[in-house]
Amino acid sequence: MTPSRTAAAADERLRRWRLVLGGEGSADGTGRALSGTDAAMDRTLEALYGPYGRGPGGDGGRGGSREAGLGGSAPRVARWLGDIRTYFPASVVQVMQRDAVDRLGLSSLLLEPEMLEAVEADVHLVGTLLSLHKAMPETTKETARAVVRKVVEDLERRLASRTRATLTGALDRSARISRPRHRDIDWDRTIRANLKNYLPEYRTVVPERLVGYGRAARSVKKDVILCIDQSGSMAASVVYASVFGAVLASMRALDTRLVVFDTSVVDLTDQLTDPVDVLFGTQLGGGTDINRALAYCQSRITRPAETVVVLISDLYEGGIREGMLKRVAAMKASGVQFVTLLALSDEGAPAYDREHAAALAALGAPAFACTPDLFPEVMAAALEKRPLPVPDTAA
Repeated sequence: MTPSRTAAAADERLRRWRLVLGGEGSADGTGRALSGTDAAMDRTLEALYGPYGRGPGGDGGRGGSREAGLGGSAPRVARWLGDIRTYFPASVVQVMQRDAVDRLGLSSLLLEPEMLEAVEADVHLVGTLLSLHKAMPETTKETARAVVRKVVEDLERRLASRTRATLTGALDRSARISRPRHRDIDWDRTIRANLKNYLPEYRTVVPERLVGYGRAARSVKKDVILCIDQSGSMAASVVYASVFGAVLASMRALDTRLVVFDTSVVDLTDQLTDPVDVLFGTQLGGGTDINRALAYCQSRITRPAETVVVLISDLYEGGIREGMLKRVAAMKASGVQFVTLLALSDEGAPAYDREHAAALAALGAPAFACTPDLFPEVMAAALEKRPLPVPDTAA
C-alpha cells in the first residue's frame, strides 16, 4: 500500500472512531475534526446517544442547553427523524428510532400525525403504536392504521408465498392414500412399509402396499389454533402471528382460529381476512392467564387428531400453573399437535419462565423461539406429525 493510501486508511479509521465516540469538542479524543455531512451525522448521533440526549429535557440532567439534545419538542424530533433517514440506511434508522423511544420517552409524540409520517415504519414501531392506540386521538388513528398497513403488507409479500407453498406440500404429504397414481407414490414410505418383503436373491423389495400423497387442498384437512399472548413483551410476536394467521386463513385446506389473551380471552377469527383489523383488536400490555386461554382453545377443538395448537407466549403464567400443564397434557393425549413458541420474531427468545418451559418440554412440547422464516417449517412438521425443527438454543 502506498504512503498516501496508508494515510487515507488511517484518516478513515479516525473518522469512524470520532463518529462512534462523539465528544464535547470538534476533535475530542481523536484529533480528527468533522465537517460537512460528517458533522451533521455527528449531531444526529449526539442528540440521541450523547450526554445531552438522555432525557426528555435533552440536557441529561446537567442543566445544559446544548443544541444536540432532542428534548420533548415535536418539531425538533421531526427534524431529527428526517436527518437520520438522510444519513443512515433504513436498518440503522429503525434501531435509532427504537432507541429514541426507549431512552427519551418519546412514545407520546407518536400520537401526533406529523410524527408518524416522519418515522421509518417497522415491526417494533407497530408494536409501540398498538400499545398506544387506545390513547390515540381521532386525528391520529387513520395515520396509524396506514403505517401499520404498510408494515403488514410488506411482511405479507415477504412471507406469504413461501408459507403457502411449504404448508400445501405438508398437507398433501399428510393425506396418505393406499392406491395412489404413479406420480403420487411416496417412495420413501412405500419402501419402509414393505421392507419385510425384501427378496435377497433379487436384491429388491416387492411392494405389496403402496403409500401415496393425497391432494389436501380439495377440502379442509387440518384445524389450526393460534393462541397468542398479548402482554407487552410479545409485541413483535403479535404482529408476525397476525400476518401468519391471515395467510393460514387464506388456505382452503386449513380451518384457522386466532385467539389473543392477557387475563381475558378474545377470539379474533372473524377478522382474519385483514391482519390490520386483528392487530387493532389486540390490547398489548395486560397480565397473563395462559390456563384460561388454553381452556378456551380446548373447548373449540372438535377433531383432536387433525388439530395443531400453537401457543405463542413467554410463559409467565398469572393463572393456574398446574391447570395450564394439565390442559396441555390432555390435548396431547387426545392427539392434538401442540407447539410452544417463546417468541415469533427475528430477535430470539425474550425473558421467559424457564420452569414452565422445562415442564412443557417434559410433556413433549418443547418451548423455543422461532424466526418468521422458520415458522412455515415448524407448521409443516406439526401438520405432518413429524419432529419439529427445534433450534439448538431451545429451552
